[in-house]
Amino acid sequence: MADGTNPPMTRERMRADIARALRMDPEEVGGDDDLNDLGLDSMRAMNMVLRWTEGGLQLDFGELAERLTLNAWWAVAERATEKRANG
Repeated sequence: MADGTNPPMTRERMRADIARALRMDPEEVGGDDDLNDLGLDSMRAMNMVLRWTEGGLQLDFGELAERLTLNAWWAVAERATEKRANG
C-alpha cells in the first residue's frame, strides 16, 4: 500500500525509473525501445517492479516480461491502476 511518500505513478516517472536503472537520461528511453537492448536485465526489472508494488501499484512481472518497452509497461500500469480504482 502507498505510504504517502511515493508520488503517483506516471508514464514519465516510469521512464525516469527505467532510465535510472539503466544509468541513462530519461530522454534516451524511447517508448518502443526494447529495454533488454538498452541493458535492462531481469534483476533490475524485478527490483523496479518491487519498488512500484511497495508504492501501491500491483503489477504482474510475467505480464511486463511479455513485452519489454516503456509503452507496453505503461499500458500494464494503466490497467492495474484502473483495476485498483474499480475494486
